[in-house]
Amino acid sequence: MATLRRVTVLGATGSVGCSTLDVISRHPERYQVLALSGHSNLTRLAQQCATHRPVYAVVPDQQAAIQLTAALSLLSPHTEVLAGPEALQRVAALPECDIVMAAIVGAAGLAPTLAAAQAGKTLLLANKESLVVGGALLMQAVRAGGATLLPIDSEHNAIFQCLPAATDDRAGVTSVLLTASGGPCRTLSAAELQAVTPEQACAHPNWSMGRKISVDSATLMNKGLELIEACWLFDLRPSDIEVVVHPQSVIHSMVRYADGSVLAQLGEPDMRTPIAYGLAWPERIDAGVQPLDFSTLQALTFEAPDMDRFPCLRLAAEAFEAGETAPAILNAANEEAVAAFLEHRIGFMDIPRINAAVLDQVAAVAVRDLPSLLAMDEQARQSARTLINAVE
Repeated sequence: MATLRRVTVLGATGSVGCSTLDVISRHPERYQVLALSGHSNLTRLAQQCATHRPVYAVVPDQQAAIQLTAALSLLSPHTEVLAGPEALQRVAALPECDIVMAAIVGAAGLAPTLAAAQAGKTLLLANKESLVVGGALLMQAVRAGGATLLPIDSEHNAIFQCLPAATDDRAGVTSVLLTASGGPCRTLSAAELQAVTPEQACAHPNWSMGRKISVDSATLMNKGLELIEACWLFDLRPSDIEVVVHPQSVIHSMVRYADGSVLAQLGEPDMRTPIAYGLAWPERIDAGVQPLDFSTLQALTFEAPDMDRFPCLRLAAEAFEAGETAPAILNAANEEAVAAFLEHRIGFMDIPRINAAVLDQVAAVAVRDLPSLLAMDEQARQSARTLINAVE
C-alpha cells in the first residue's frame, strides 16, 4: 500500500494548480492536501478548500485573508488562513510536507520555491521563472537541502523521461530537442504581428493556460524561458538545445543520441500527465488523461523557429550566455511588457522591443543572494515601465 504523502500546492487556483488537485483527487489513498495558495481568485480558492480541506490556505494580504476566512467559516472552518509572502515560504517548508508543487506564475514564485528546496522537499517545478531569475541560487539550494527537483513543464518533463536515469551516463547524448507549438501567431506575417490583440495572443490552439503564459507562447518568449530552464535543469548550454516548432503538440520534447537514435515523449497536450509523473515518480499513476489515439493523427510536422519574427527566443539564449543577472533582467522586463500588452497599453511587437532595450539599459551583475537579485528585478521593472510609458 502506498504511503500517504502530504502536498502543498503553491498557485492552486491557476491552470497547473487546478490540474494538480484533479490528479490528487483521483488518488486519495496516496495524497493529502496540506496547504493551498491563491492570489486573486478567492472564490475558486474557497471552493478548493471546501473540497480538499487543507490545514492552511495562503493569500496575498490581510484583506484577502479576512474575505477568505469569512468564506471558509462554513465551507472549511478548520483551515487556517495565512497571508503574505512569508506565509508562502512557511507552508513550502513545513516539516510535515512531503511534496511542493511550485506553480506560482512569475518571479513571485522564487522565494517559496527556494524555501522548499532548502527544506529538502520533493519539489515539482512548474514555475520556470524560478530558474530563469535565480537558477544559480535554486540549484545550489537543491543540492544543499537534499531536495528532489522534478520538472513539470511538459517539455522538460519529457526531456527528463528521455534522458538516461544516471547523470553520469550521458556521454552518448548529443543534443536536446525542445519542441514549441508556435502559438496562435505562428503563421502571421511581420506586418500582421504588429496588429495582434491580447485576445488573439491568448487564443492558444492546443493548451489551456493563463493569459500571461499564453502571450509568452505567442511571442515565443515562453520557449526562450524554457530554454534557460533546460540549461539549468540538465547542465546544458543554449548550443546544446535545438528548438523545433511542432504545431500539433503531441511530441513534447526529444533527446538525440550519438548512435543516431532520437527518443521522444508523446502524449495528449494535457498538463495532468507531467503532474502525475512528478507526483508519483519513479512510479506511474492514472492522470485522467485520454490515451493518445494514433488512428486520428493525420500528421506530425516540424519547422524551424523564425528568429526575425519572434526575436524573444534569441534574446533568451543571449541572456543565458551573458550570465549573471541577465536572465533575471529579461524576465522582469518581459513580465512588465506582457502586463502592459494585456492592458492594451502597448502593441504585441513592443514586447520584444522593450525586452531588448531593458537588456541594453540595465547592466547585469553577479548573483549574490535573493535580496540583491530582487533589487535587480525591481531595477529592470522600473526601466521597462519607463519604456512602456514612452510608448503610450
